Amino acid sequence: MQSGRLIWEFWREVRERSEQTAKRRRKTRRAPPLEEQVVIMSGPDQSAELKLVVTNTLIVADIQRSVAFYRDVLGATVLREGEPTFLRLENIWLTINGGGGPTDDKPEVVASPPRDQNVLSIFLNLRVTDIKRYYDLWSSRGAKFITEPKVHATELRCYMRDPDGYLIEVGQTTMTASPRDLYA
Repeated sequence: MQSGRLIWEFWREVRERSEQTAKRRRKTRRAPPLEEQVVIMSGPDQSAELKLVVTNTLIVADIQRSVAFYRDVLGATVLREGEPTFLRLENIWLTINGGGGPTDDKPEVVASPPRDQNVLSIFLNLRVTDIKRYYDLWSSRGAKFITEPKVHATELRCYMRDPDGYLIEVGQTTMTASPRDLYA
Protein backbone atom coordinates (compact mmCIF):
# COMPACT_ATOMS: atom_id res chain seq x y z
CA MET A 1 0.00 0.00 0.00
CA GLN A 2 1.54 3.27 -1.12
CA SER A 3 -0.26 5.39 1.47
CA GLY A 4 2.15 4.35 4.22
CA ARG A 5 5.06 5.43 2.07
CA LEU A 6 3.34 8.73 1.26
CA ILE A 7 2.68 9.46 4.92
CA TRP A 8 6.33 8.72 5.70
CA GLU A 9 7.45 11.00 2.84
CA PHE A 10 5.17 13.83 3.98
CA TRP A 11 6.42 13.75 7.57
CA ARG A 12 10.00 13.39 6.30
CA GLU A 13 9.49 16.55 4.24
CA VAL A 14 8.10 18.35 7.29
CA ARG A 15 11.05 17.15 9.38
CA GLU A 16 13.52 18.16 6.65
CA ARG A 17 12.08 21.68 6.50
CA SER A 18 12.30 21.90 10.27
CA GLU A 19 15.87 20.62 10.17
CA GLN A 20 16.77 23.14 7.46
CA THR A 21 15.44 25.94 9.64
CA ALA A 22 17.38 24.64 12.62
CA LYS A 23 20.50 24.28 10.46
CA ARG A 24 20.25 27.90 9.37
CA ARG A 25 20.02 28.88 13.03
CA ARG A 26 22.97 26.73 14.10
CA LYS A 27 25.11 27.11 10.95
CA THR A 28 27.72 24.84 12.52
CA ARG A 29 26.13 21.41 12.73
CA ARG A 30 24.82 19.30 9.88
CA ALA A 31 21.93 16.84 10.32
CA PRO A 32 22.91 13.24 9.46
CA PRO A 33 21.25 11.46 6.52
CA LEU A 34 17.84 9.91 7.19
CA GLU A 35 19.28 6.39 7.43
CA GLU A 36 21.63 7.52 10.19
CA GLN A 37 18.79 9.34 11.95
CA VAL A 38 16.79 6.12 12.13
CA VAL A 39 19.75 4.40 13.76
CA ILE A 40 20.26 7.38 16.06
CA MET A 41 16.57 7.49 17.02
CA SER A 42 16.57 3.82 17.91
CA GLY A 43 19.90 4.02 19.74
CA PRO A 44 20.35 4.14 23.50
CA ASP A 45 20.91 7.94 23.79
CA GLN A 46 18.43 8.81 26.54
CA SER A 47 19.41 12.49 26.51
CA ALA A 48 17.94 13.12 23.06
CA GLU A 49 14.63 14.97 23.11
CA LEU A 50 11.72 12.83 21.98
CA LYS A 51 9.36 14.42 19.48
CA LEU A 52 5.87 13.30 18.61
CA VAL A 53 3.04 14.37 16.32
CA VAL A 54 -0.36 12.79 16.87
CA THR A 55 -2.69 12.43 13.91
CA ASN A 56 -6.11 10.89 13.54
CA THR A 57 -6.35 8.69 10.46
CA LEU A 58 -9.82 8.22 9.03
CA ILE A 59 -10.33 5.42 6.52
CA VAL A 60 -12.98 6.60 4.09
CA ALA A 61 -14.89 5.40 1.02
CA ASP A 62 -14.32 8.60 -0.99
CA ILE A 63 -11.30 10.76 -0.12
CA GLN A 64 -12.44 13.84 -2.08
CA ARG A 65 -15.90 13.77 -0.49
CA SER A 66 -14.45 13.48 3.01
CA VAL A 67 -11.85 16.20 2.42
CA ALA A 68 -14.61 18.50 1.15
CA PHE A 69 -16.60 17.89 4.35
CA TYR A 70 -13.71 18.58 6.73
CA ARG A 71 -12.52 21.57 4.67
CA ASP A 72 -15.82 23.18 3.62
CA VAL A 73 -18.04 22.34 6.60
CA LEU A 74 -15.64 22.27 9.56
CA GLY A 75 -13.01 24.67 8.18
CA ALA A 76 -9.97 22.37 8.10
CA THR A 77 -6.88 23.41 6.16
CA VAL A 78 -5.62 21.02 3.49
CA LEU A 79 -1.88 20.54 4.00
CA ARG A 80 -1.34 18.00 1.22
CA GLU A 81 -3.75 16.55 -1.33
CA GLY A 82 -3.66 13.04 -2.70
CA GLU A 83 -3.89 9.57 -1.25
CA PRO A 84 -3.60 10.09 1.63
CA THR A 85 -4.65 13.72 2.18
CA PHE A 86 -3.37 15.62 5.23
CA LEU A 87 -5.49 18.24 6.99
CA ARG A 88 -5.17 20.46 10.02
CA LEU A 89 -8.34 21.10 12.01
CA GLU A 90 -7.50 23.62 14.72
CA ASN A 91 -5.00 21.81 16.98
CA ILE A 92 -5.22 18.31 15.45
CA TRP A 93 -4.00 16.77 12.24
CA LEU A 94 -6.18 14.45 10.20
CA THR A 95 -5.04 11.91 7.65
CA ILE A 96 -7.82 10.99 5.21
CA ASN A 97 -7.11 7.75 3.38
CA GLY A 98 -8.88 5.06 1.42
CA GLY A 99 -9.16 1.53 2.68
CA GLY A 100 -6.93 -1.31 1.71
CA GLY A 101 -5.75 -4.78 2.38
CA PRO A 102 -3.05 -6.01 4.70
CA THR A 103 0.50 -4.67 4.44
CA ASP A 104 3.80 -6.18 5.50
CA ASP A 105 3.73 -4.29 8.82
CA LYS A 106 0.10 -5.21 9.61
CA PRO A 107 -0.34 -8.51 7.77
CA GLU A 108 -3.80 -9.35 9.12
CA VAL A 109 -5.36 -5.88 9.23
CA VAL A 110 -7.79 -4.57 6.62
CA ALA A 111 -8.51 -0.82 6.61
CA SER A 112 -12.12 0.13 5.86
CA PRO A 113 -14.66 2.82 6.74
CA PRO A 114 -17.11 2.10 9.57
CA ARG A 115 -19.50 -0.72 8.65
CA ASP A 116 -22.16 -0.02 11.25
CA GLN A 117 -22.79 3.60 12.19
CA ASN A 118 -24.43 2.49 15.43
CA VAL A 119 -21.31 0.72 16.74
CA LEU A 120 -18.87 3.25 18.17
CA SER A 121 -15.14 2.60 18.35
CA ILE A 122 -13.68 6.10 17.82
CA PHE A 123 -15.02 9.61 17.41
CA LEU A 124 -13.74 13.15 17.08
CA ASN A 125 -14.53 15.46 19.97
CA LEU A 126 -14.63 19.13 18.98
CA ARG A 127 -14.63 21.37 22.06
CA VAL A 128 -16.00 24.83 21.23
CA THR A 129 -16.54 28.19 22.92
CA ASP A 130 -20.11 28.78 21.69
CA ILE A 131 -21.97 25.62 20.73
CA LYS A 132 -25.04 27.42 19.39
CA ARG A 133 -22.97 29.51 16.96
CA TYR A 134 -20.97 26.48 15.76
CA TYR A 135 -24.17 24.45 15.44
CA ASP A 136 -25.69 27.19 13.26
CA LEU A 137 -22.47 27.72 11.23
CA TRP A 138 -21.81 24.06 10.51
CA SER A 139 -25.51 23.37 9.81
CA SER A 140 -25.49 26.21 7.25
CA ARG A 141 -22.51 24.53 5.58
CA GLY A 142 -24.29 21.19 5.29
CA ALA A 143 -23.54 19.34 8.53
CA LYS A 144 -26.33 16.98 9.57
CA PHE A 145 -26.65 16.90 13.36
CA ILE A 146 -28.36 14.03 15.14
CA THR A 147 -29.97 16.45 17.62
CA GLU A 148 -29.72 20.08 18.62
CA PRO A 149 -27.30 20.83 21.49
CA LYS A 150 -28.46 19.21 24.76
CA VAL A 151 -27.69 20.27 28.34
CA HIS A 152 -25.71 17.77 30.45
CA ALA A 153 -24.12 17.99 33.92
CA THR A 154 -20.83 19.61 32.85
CA GLU A 155 -21.35 20.47 29.21
CA LEU A 156 -23.67 21.24 26.32
CA ARG A 157 -23.25 18.76 23.46
CA CYS A 158 -24.58 17.38 20.22
CA TYR A 159 -23.36 15.01 17.54
CA MET A 160 -23.06 14.93 13.75
CA ARG A 161 -21.64 12.43 11.27
CA ASP A 162 -19.11 12.89 8.51
CA PRO A 163 -19.83 11.43 5.04
CA ASP A 164 -18.50 7.99 6.05
CA GLY A 165 -20.54 7.87 9.25
CA TYR A 166 -17.79 8.77 11.73
CA LEU A 167 -19.41 10.31 14.79
CA ILE A 168 -18.30 13.83 15.70
CA GLU A 169 -19.12 15.21 19.13
CA VAL A 170 -19.44 18.98 19.48
CA GLY A 171 -19.28 20.07 23.11
CA GLN A 172 -19.10 23.24 25.17
CA THR A 173 -17.89 22.81 28.73
CA THR A 174 -19.70 24.57 31.55
CA MET A 175 -16.77 24.05 33.95
CA THR A 176 -14.30 26.56 32.46
CA ALA A 177 -14.36 29.75 30.38
CA SER A 178 -12.48 28.19 27.45
CA PRO A 179 -12.34 24.61 26.17
CA ARG A 180 -8.54 24.72 26.21
CA ASP A 181 -8.56 25.47 29.97
CA LEU A 182 -9.50 21.82 30.56
CA TYR A 183 -6.30 20.68 28.81
CA ALA A 184 -3.86 23.22 30.23
